[in-house]
Amino acid sequence: MEMKTALAGLAALSHESRLRAFRRLVEVGPDGVPVGELRDYLELPAATLTAHLNVLRGAGLVTDQRAGRTIRLRANYGRMNALIDYLTENCCAGSGSCRPAPSCKTDKKGAAK
Repeated sequence: MEMKTALAGLAALSHESRLRAFRRLVEVGPDGVPVGELRDYLELPAATLTAHLNVLRGAGLVTDQRAGRTIRLRANYGRMNALIDYLTENCCAGSGSCRPAPSCKTDKKGAAK
């Protein structure tokens, strides 16, 4: 991961509502959640949630898929794991003695297993 990409991800997560949204998407797993359900969980106005989701999408941390009238949101586990790897790649000068907990296991498409 390039530094510019890492900075975009960290900036996207640097707001309380966006961090809560992303953590909720990680929590619900690869099936994701409809936008309305996430809005209810976060107790945010629709326009505010849309603005926050656009930042998370721009950083590649969230994907969505339309199914009829419903938009389903999912965390991009591949991007999340790449960000975690970027942050920890030189941990303890690469000695391996302070290895962080393993990242979420993902398939080739970046979906959680």
